[in-house]
Amino acid sequence: MKRLNHLWEQITTFDNLLLAYQKAQRGKQRKSAVAQFAFNLEHELFTLQRQLVDGSYQPGGYRLFTIYESKARTIAAAPFRDRVVHHALMNIIEPPLDKQFIYDSYACRQGKGVHKAVDRYQKWAQRYCYALKMDIQQYFPSIDHQLLKEKLRRRIKDGNVLNLLDKIIDSAPPVQLPPVWHSGADLVTPVKRRTGIPIGNLTSQFLANFYLNDFDHYIKEQLGIRAYLRYVDDFFVLHDDKNYLHHIQEQIRAYLAQNRLRLHPRKAHLIPTANGVDVLGYLVFPQRRRLRNRNGHRFVRKLRGLAKAYASSQINWFDVKPSIQSWIGHAKHADTYGLRCKIFSGIVFQRQGNPPKRQPFCVARRLVEQQTEERASS
Repeated sequence: MKRLNHLWEQITTFDNLLLAYQKAQRGKQRKSAVAQFAFNLEHELFTLQRQLVDGSYQPGGYRLFTIYESKARTIAAAPFRDRVVHHALMNIIEPPLDKQFIYDSYACRQGKGVHKAVDRYQKWAQRYCYALKMDIQQYFPSIDHQLLKEKLRRRIKDGNVLNLLDKIIDSAPPVQLPPVWHSGADLVTPVKRRTGIPIGNLTSQFLANFYLNDFDHYIKEQLGIRAYLRYVDDFFVLHDDKNYLHHIQEQIRAYLAQNRLRLHPRKAHLIPTANGVDVLGYLVFPQRRRLRNRNGHRFVRKLRGLAKAYASSQINWFDVKPSIQSWIGHAKHADTYGLRCKIFSGIVFQRQGNPPKRQPFCVARRLVEQQTEERASS
């Protein structure tokens, strides 16, 4: 396969850097760092361009914080000017490299996503009796820097692009993982080899896909498995033979070990598709799907918090509406008509103090009206 070359000139053009800024600032215009960058936009972009061209560009430090959803996750936020560089890089290298990915890799790709992955799984669940569901233990923290750089060099020839990718990879905050010894390692190998790419970077999302691209092709082409899909580090294999799937699981375990990765010991399950399988937040059966309970409970807590903040004038309706619309869009991909009506009934967004002249806005009322229109048109 021919390696990609002559990319650097495209990455460092002013037009590409301007486009990268426009992408990086979407939805973040109110952030002080974004406003400061925008205030001296031309100067900032020309400075970045000069630093990239002469090789003096160095990534800044990350801001670390923890979010709590189903589990605690440490997010690393790069400085805004670095995020502009990430977009400039991805604008050019992602399209040709994405063409080398398999069709059934669904994370962070144009035209793919969670809902397309769930649709694909459900189509296969109507055909196959069993699903083998697996994921990788501590995937982002476990990605090996040396192996990642070697994989990049097998696909990219341009030295300047590789040097920039190396700087981004090397700038990742150190991770604290228990030492793991893989085949061929000595006692100090886990200490010497750096691992981990930060959750939160645009580049990390792409590199996480890229790191497992060889694995995807191994599954599809060497093992000859048709019903296989992956979303980041969650992947599914479907077949009619349980013994075959047990055999495949061991081959997968061995291949991942070559990439210094391990299957999660408690998250590898062989399940009859008729019993329903947890697929990316949905409980999916061959002919129907439900939203996982934790998703509904988490949204109820969030909605109550938004209503409370709205009542005390901490936020306005334009801050609330995107969150509600996003969740409705996600929930509508499952059989959730009754759930949506139940969640939104009685949730009122109303300012404290002076009562509004008009009736208080009731989310349930508008939601039910929209759903009635949907059912009438379907």
